[in-house]
Amino acid sequence: MRKSFGQHFLFDHNILKKIVNCSHVTSDDTVVEIGPGLGTLTKFLAEHAKKVISIEFDKKLISGLKDNLIETENVEIVTADALKFPYETIMGKFKVVANIPYYITTPLIFRLLEFRERIPSMTLLMQKEVAKRIVASSSSKEYGVLSISIQFYTKPELKFTIARKAFSPPPDVDSAVVHFEVHPSPRFQVSDEALFLDIVKTAFSQRRKTILNSLKKLRGITAALPDAGINPGLRPENLSIEDFVRLTNSLKLLRKPAEK
Repeated sequence: MRKSFGQHFLFDHNILKKIVNCSHVTSDDTVVEIGPGLGTLTKFLAEHAKKVISIEFDKKLISGLKDNLIETENVEIVTADALKFPYETIMGKFKVVANIPYYITTPLIFRLLEFRERIPSMTLLMQKEVAKRIVASSSSKEYGVLSISIQFYTKPELKFTIARKAFSPPPDVDSAVVHFEVHPSPRFQVSDEALFLDIVKTAFSQRRKTILNSLKKLRGITAALPDAGINPGLRPENLSIEDFVRLTNSLKLLRKPAEK
């Protein structure tokens, strides 16, 4: 099987059924599938969903995809770049299920989160190492900007892993399926989302330093850390999302008089 656009095709029916089960797709759901490839997963989704919209970027796969799905009436095949697709044109809410090319995993997740008010859940097959970073909790080596940025809007759960030999052609890494419960608004009450993300990114740009040293360029940080109940000697990876939220709220409040 030809490797195309970084895709690795999965044919094991037991694994495909597990992915569909993890997605909690019902007969009332519209599903957006990204990277259908040859349509193997698509067929299983079509058996459970009201409608499946399959977005395939590789034009060379479209003919075979259509042939494989010729008897499946509730599938719409779209030739498009999933990173640029106008998801706002889809009627109503939709769930996302995808075996996506690994190189677009992170940008695709953030693209989809732009439409989080329309997407109740996502079930994505991705590189195992990326999955571990996404679901990581504080004080682990995988925990960082990606973990916090995604967990700010979703509750991700690593459902199961898949050995590389299950794919054709086999990728160079093992894979994992992650189910995301997507929230339309942030899961944490923060006074300034942009400031929150800036604090997180700045902190982890120098993750081996203490939180005070990594954030020393931010005006008011020396006072904000104790105000938020955070030990300035901790490293960024030791701070939970709730800690970063409190720090953001404290810094925002401390800055207010100077900004009037």
